[in-house]
Amino acid sequence: MKLKRKIEVAVISDVHLGTYGCHAKQVLTYLNSIEPKTLVLNGDIVDIWQFSKRYFPKSHLRVIKKIIDMASEGTEVIYVTGNHDEMLRKFSNTSIGKISIVDKTILKLDGKKAWVFHGDVFDISIQNAKWLAKLGGYGYDMLILINRFVNWCLKSLGKEKYSLSKKIKNSVKGAIKYIHNFENVASDLAIENGYDYVICGHIHQPKMEIKKTKHGQTMYLNSGDWVENLTALEYQFKRWKIYNYSADKLSPFFADEDIKDMEVKDLIAAITIVDKPLKKASSD
Repeated sequence: MKLKRKIEVAVISDVHLGTYGCHAKQVLTYLNSIEPKTLVLNGDIVDIWQFSKRYFPKSHLRVIKKIIDMASEGTEVIYVTGNHDEMLRKFSNTSIGKISIVDKTILKLDGKKAWVFHGDVFDISIQNAKWLAKLGGYGYDMLILINRFVNWCLKSLGKEKYSLSKKIKNSVKGAIKYIHNFENVASDLAIENGYDYVICGHIHQPKMEIKKTKHGQTMYLNSGDWVENLTALEYQFKRWKIYNYSADKLSPFFADEDIKDMEVKDLIAAITIVDKPLKKASSD
């Protein structure tokens, strides 16, 4: 039996289960490699915007089952809602056992406060034109599909993988400006409210940086995503780090045997059976 890394807090976001771009197997491998006291799911874990009965593979169900198992084994799971899973916001401030659903949360870590939210509240296109944002989501998903084919061809030729979406984002000045503004707005608000850390997702850009203004400073953190970057945030020994699935060489952890051998109908049954009633989640 392989030893799991014990950490205080793990934060993942933008997994987008139910889409072709999701790297569910890698998410599962990561979750099997850690034993966190608290697991924060910082939005867009299940992509309800693009949900289709025709596409929700077994590997995606395994991720949900794994998260439920982690909660049953003692991990506190905090599901912070995002824009792609905004339907869950009607259940905000409720909990089932060790799993709570919130729109934002505050973590108290070694005498410091971390303000955690997804970040779509800053996105004007989502607030004022949801149909346009959703259309963009479908286009992004198609781009990921094309990118997978391109990478398959490159791999066959013995060449390195290439990210079309990253290239497009990095070449468009507007996207760079948006990301910069997003980080600054989040950091400014955190400083004004006295938070030591501000933790977001949403923009698929993993980052850890000290932000300063004349009013003080905060550490801006972004957990990235599991579509392009395959990253997470981890807190241990009073420090944050960005975990990168591709760069951080760890012993492989595969799906738990009981999950790996389960049929789809059994996975669905295991996920949907609830033996504890909904109750209000405690909030700060």
